[in-house]
Amino acid sequence: MREYITLECDACKRRNYRTQKETRGPGRLKLKKYCKWCRTHTIHNERRR
Repeated sequence: MREYITLECDACKRRNYRTQKETRGPGRLKLKKYCKWCRTHTIHNERRR
């Protein structure tokens, strides 16, 4: 089963991306994505709704 999660920028704490993730996956997701407010690539952490 999959669930929707929101990715939040580690630097400015804005929620920029929404994606799907397997519920059986280990731990929280961390991805390096582009933040349009910081104008750079930063780590984005998973935030559940």
